[in-house]
Amino acid sequence: MDVGLPSARAYFRFYAELNDHLPSNEQYQTLERMLSAPGAVKDMIESFGVPHTEIELIIANGHSVDFSHLVRDGDRIAVYPVFESLDITSELRVRPQALRDPKFVLDVHLGKLTAYLRMLGFDAVYSNSSRDADLVRISVTDRRILLTRDRGLLKQSAVTHGYWLRQTDSRRQLAEIARRFDLVGAIRPFTRCMACNGRLQSVLKEQVRSLLPPRTAELHEEFQQCTQCDRIYWKGSHYARMQRWIEELTRSA
Repeated sequence: MDVGLPSARAYFRFYAELNDHLPSNEQYQTLERMLSAPGAVKDMIESFGVPHTEIELIIANGHSVDFSHLVRDGDRIAVYPVFESLDITSELRVRPQALRDPKFVLDVHLGKLTAYLRMLGFDAVYSNSSRDADLVRISVTDRRILLTRDRGLLKQSAVTHGYWLRQTDSRRQLAEIARRFDLVGAIRPFTRCMACNGRLQSVLKEQVRSLLPPRTAELHEEFQQCTQCDRIYWKGSHYARMQRWIEELTRSA
């Protein structure tokens, strides 16, 4: 005897920027999913390509649910991203509360973005040899926001704070992150080493004169040195250009 195909189905609707994860022909519309058996809503949402780290609220048949909710025949599921201006504290959030002190860990393809984040004063961990397991471990144990262009990395259940970057250009990525995590008020430019992430501290010229190019020692009086790698910084010709860029970034974000 032939066994018929399962007729159970559920309906999903993704809102706002969550549609960035969907194919263009599936964005901003109700999507049907066949069910062979009840399944956890987290797994079903991620089967569409949407990482759980970007979800703030799930409404199933008019009621707020968490990731463990079992999707059954006829369920209608509405999935919302992080709310920036709407207070939903009375609703059940499926995502842990935002980190008060935003710190980041970045995957191996985001070296330039790492340097820019450090330039703004943010604690950003990066290694071009990090494996996925290393990134997940650092994100979880150090309570760092995992930044990546790899959706699959954010689907790992251990990751609680993460973000999939839409932009591919590193400067545009920085502006994207500044808006997404409301970073403008926390920017402290030129307080971290762009090379190693260490803190910078002011030093007297005489303390570092032997390490400076002669022309630099002649033209400049103020210097900073990294407390970890001893790299020396001064306000060279690039400084004003970087300052202007930071000002433009804060205005736009």
